[in-house]
Amino acid sequence: MSATSAALTRREQILKEAARLFAERGFHGVGVDEIGAAVGISGPGLYRHFAGKDAMLAELLVGISGRLLTGGKRRAAEARSGGDAAEALLDSLIEGHIDFALDDRPLITLHDRELDRLRDSDRKLVRQLQRQYVELWVEVVRDVYPAMVESEARATVHAVFGLLNSTPHLSRPGALPGRTTMATLLHRLARGAFAAAASNGAA
Repeated sequence: MSATSAALTRREQILKEAARLFAERGFHGVGVDEIGAAVGISGPGLYRHFAGKDAMLAELLVGISGRLLTGGKRRAAEARSGGDAAEALLDSLIEGHIDFALDDRPLITLHDRELDRLRDSDRKLVRQLQRQYVELWVEVVRDVYPAMVESEARATVHAVFGLLNSTPHLSRPGALPGRTTMATLLHRLARGAFAAAASNGAA
């Protein structure tokens, strides 16, 4: 393993543990030493990778917004190059967001609690990336449900995100079924929400 790849892996480890600790105890409830201990290095050793906790928080929140958008664009490009129907692309987008909602729950909690702690430029970047992600979904939803007007499609996309992103609130032991069962349930609920919104608009 090269020194560069090892350094990147360590950065990822630090970010993962920082996200978990920030979500559990709040941004101000976690010290640099605790994050370092979680990955097996000294607190001061973290400064070889990040300028401080603020930099970690910014990379976490900007990073996940960017990854969601990039992933959505990749799924759209693959579907369109393969000639897939809009229905299949919508299913793919839902599956991608469900993976995030189930596998990155600490980041959902961080976004809800700590977004306002980012400096203005980082917060604006997060919002910009999120708007692009929403609009990607809106375009696909309107391809699947042509009768749905743009404002209704956008509102429904936001509502579906709220539904999928509710998983951190179900984190008590035994509150969630197995991952496969939960993913299937979330997918069914998301598609049901879009179908209900479309049928209501057509009524």
